[in-house]
Amino acid sequence: MSDLHFPIDTDAWRQTHLGRLLGHAMRRFDERVLALMAHDADVPLALSNLAARAQVSAAHVHITRHLAREGSRLTELAERAGMTKQAMGKLVDQCEAWGLVTRAPDARDARARRVLFTADGLAWLEAFRKAVAVAEGEFRASVGDEIATVVSIGLEAYVAA
Repeated sequence: MSDLHFPIDTDAWRQTHLGRLLGHAMRRFDERVLALMAHDADVPLALSNLAARAQVSAAHVHITRHLAREGSRLTELAERAGMTKQAMGKLVDQCEAWGLVTRAPDARDARARRVLFTADGLAWLEAFRKAVAVAEGEFRASVGDEIATVVSIGLEAYVAA
């Protein structure tokens, strides 16, 4: 790749390159989603308090994003989230203590266990769905429909490549 896009005599590119901007955008989006969830009346009070006090992080959102409704094995969940089994295990332990998930025997393998959403966890998942829709709407309103569509298509193509 040539450096035609970046002036040679400046280090500004280190702060403005695409990867950094994507990282900032993702953090901003996740923070907005969690803020919306903290104020959602349908989120169980204990969970909404955790979100309001910034106790729920983007790492915890991995469980919300990647846990199948019918449950997942820890190894599957870790793989989908791009995390080690040990790191995901710690997140599941914390989410289990909060009442978001539970562990149950796997009907297909007596040696394995599945991580499942609890009733509160399913309410959290629905609040997450609604908050994502609101945050996406805010993004569209901020940059315009055309740009939002191009960004979405571009990111889908980039991830699929």
